[in-house]
Amino acid sequence: MDKSKKNIFDVVRYGIMAGILMVSFLLSGGRAGAADTFQIDRAHSSLGFAVKHLTVSTVKGEFTDYSATIQFDPKDPSAFVAEVNIKTSSIDTRQQKRDEHLRSADFFDAEKFPTISFKSKKVQGNEAGSYVITGDLTMHGVTKEISIPVMISGPVKGPMGGDVIGLSGETTINRQDFGISWNKALDSGGWMVGDEVKISVNLEAHKK
Repeated sequence: MDKSKKNIFDVVRYGIMAGILMVSFLLSGGRAGAADTFQIDRAHSSLGFAVKHLTVSTVKGEFTDYSATIQFDPKDPSAFVAEVNIKTSSIDTRQQKRDEHLRSADFFDAEKFPTISFKSKKVQGNEAGSYVITGDLTMHGVTKEISIPVMISGPVKGPMGGDVIGLSGETTINRQDFGISWNKALDSGGWMVGDEVKISVNLEAHKK
């Protein structure tokens, strides 16, 4: 190829690439890379659940070993991204024998499925802090899309001067959808363990 023609070709090619990048930047509202990354402070956070027992009472528990990373820009809800990884064996209902049963193959099968994860895919919300986060929950080897209505507060300045946000919300899933189906029928009717599980999320996250 003639050298002058090659130079013209390079100029055109780079001009097109620059144009594409500029259009992408404008479509994103001119906020490319504006979302900050936050990491969970487990000392001020909890991942809990509640399920009916014998149809008349509610057993509550939580997972105590987990990590989470959040990308958040209060001016751009669409920039929100969250990824949570939970160690299944960290389930805690304050009863050792029950926790051992929950870790067994009857329920979570923690040895075979050591991790529960959630990865967000989209978010709907506004600058008032009310959001609905939709993403994939993977548990017991099954992945299902779920949505969680949440409130995101902040950012505020923490004691060490860094930005801190809070996220809280609840949703309900059916454990049968994830293949966690162990149960016992009651003589009086109904089942020992409810299928609906209420998940509660309360997280404090600090900017990296």
